[in-house]
Amino acid sequence: MKRATNPAANPAAVPAANPASTIRTVAIAGASGFIGAHLVGRFRALGAEVRTIGRSGPVRWGDTEAIAGALDGVDLLVNLAGRSVNCRYNRRNADAIFSSRVDTTEELGRALALCRRNGGTPPPVWINSSTGTIYRHATDRPQTEHDGDLGTGFSVSVARAWEQALADADAPGTRKVALRLSIVLGPGSVMTPLTVLARTGLGGPMGPGTQKFSWIHLDDVFRAVVFIANTPSLSGPVNAAAPDVVTNAALMTAVRSRLGVPAGLPTPAWLLELGGRIIRTEAELVLKSRWVAPRKLVDAGFIFDHPTLGPALDDILGPDRVASVEPSRAD
Repeated sequence: MKRATNPAANPAAVPAANPASTIRTVAIAGASGFIGAHLVGRFRALGAEVRTIGRSGPVRWGDTEAIAGALDGVDLLVNLAGRSVNCRYNRRNADAIFSSRVDTTEELGRALALCRRNGGTPPPVWINSSTGTIYRHATDRPQTEHDGDLGTGFSVSVARAWEQALADADAPGTRKVALRLSIVLGPGSVMTPLTVLARTGLGGPMGPGTQKFSWIHLDDVFRAVVFIANTPSLSGPVNAAAPDVVTNAALMTAVRSRLGVPAGLPTPAWLLELGGRIIRTEAELVLKSRWVAPRKLVDAGFIFDHPTLGPALDDILGPDRVASVEPSRAD
């Protein structure tokens, strides 16, 4: 995938230097989570007013009237709400994963309709989180928004319902984008268990090690959100993944090298399945091959600040930067 090398030749490729110049007011749902907290901080640092929606605070889930008021007059709505999938998919957890995504998206749709009925001004752009996991286990070719094959299983069924809730929302005049996020890398997040494994000598390939690992740097998530908000041609599903897709084995090698760990024991698939039961998570999270390509973003002119894995890890795991804080749960 070709990367533009001269941003000046394509002004549309560069988001506004100060998003507050075009995004003065933003509503963020799921603002307490790993990504949401980052977006809140970045927007506020640039002078934008940020209104949050969540399980706590002045505007809470279940109070559709208050949510409608919070959405009135904002330039952008970003919904990142969703319970962590780092758990066993038993009935209780599965219900929570589903409802925290689908029910919240449906409520935002109702709030937008209410905002309009009350004579307010709904946001012109609604970016709703989705997931690159919606695509099948892919080792043969990258999955784009245009020709990707949707997968099967619980995670995919949640993603389908999530995006359908966005599509069904009664929001005329609001451009809707389903942001299909790949694994987001930043201080904390998935970097915490990866660095722990590497430092304890278990940072070798997981399962076959050939499964693809699609990722995106946390800073580029913010930049992509701003870019999408300022690019009217982007709507529907948009993949958020860096162009540099690597294998699981290459990922673990890169992490170890930055921690000064020369080798790591491999973890066979059967042990991952067993370990998942013990620590109450799903082996699918590391065994599924996610090969997600950012076709729409790149075609629209977006330029990644962190297009390749090595420098991205240098930024996250550089001197005096320790990935030691677990991400919080998004509202």
